[in-house]
Amino acid sequence: MTVTAPPSRARRNRLRLGADWKMAWGFTAPFLTVFLVFTLLPVVFALWRSFHGARKSGLGFGTSRVVFVGLDNYADTFTNREFLLSVGRVLLYGVVQVPVMLGLALVMALIFDTAIVRLRGLFQLAAFLPYAVPGVIASILWAFLYLPGVSPVVELLDGIGAHVDFLAKGTVLWSIANVSTWQWTGYNMIIIYAALQAIDRDMFEAARIDGASDWHIAWLIKVPLVTPAILITGLFSVVGTLQLFSEPTVLRAITGNVSYDYTPNMIVYNLAFGSDQPYYSAAVAVVIALGSFLLSFGFLRLLQRRSPDE
Repeated sequence: MTVTAPPSRARRNRLRLGADWKMAWGFTAPFLTVFLVFTLLPVVFALWRSFHGARKSGLGFGTSRVVFVGLDNYADTFTNREFLLSVGRVLLYGVVQVPVMLGLALVMALIFDTAIVRLRGLFQLAAFLPYAVPGVIASILWAFLYLPGVSPVVELLDGIGAHVDFLAKGTVLWSIANVSTWQWTGYNMIIIYAALQAIDRDMFEAARIDGASDWHIAWLIKVPLVTPAILITGLFSVVGTLQLFSEPTVLRAITGNVSYDYTPNMIVYNLAFGSDQPYYSAAVAVVIALGSFLLSFGFLRLLQRRSPDE
């Protein structure tokens, strides 16, 4: 009779490790497939197109062929006056809109975190509802409130002698910022409020026993402890600033002060689908993506310098 020896401990560990790896790959394979098809491959394709261009033979009436142009598309991007103006416009927008939006979100979260607020859930839902409205729909709704002759807001302001043109050249950018602030403040407030709820309440009681007022508790305890949440919302807001597209595109239909090259993303869209320059459009898109990464990374590093340990 032959007796089979049980597998050694090392072999059992290898078998168990192999089974764990198979299970891990089984769980991650769907995500990796979606990431590869819808994120990585489009990025690689855009990079490839950014180094190429279309050339037509003869006098320009023949069939076009794809040729390698090196960095020519990128050189044209950085010398494009309209592109540089759109980048400056969006940066100005972000410098003003992001701090205002995050400040409002922080104040709302601190108010909702106090015990004196009644019907907290109802007010939180009301503040969060604008986020549920698609950006295009929100822009259309606000466009009616900006348009003279249609807007009750403009009519009311005219009635009290305050003549405001929300679509004028100097104010349309801030009208766009108002739409984004209305839509995203509640979303950021929920993130900061969730961070506030995770703080140990005993810390506040100890501060009150030591004589701290509600203002001191909010400013010296709550705000520093929710700084990571503010950093996250700030990072998302910076990325979203460079992706500004829906709001100015909708308002462009009702005012001549928003051109097709008003923001970098609008330039990419117009080059690809309006001017039939997909290769140049790919180069501009790559520049925007790199700029978003560098700006977001710099923003994160700048805010993390508040502590030597970070």
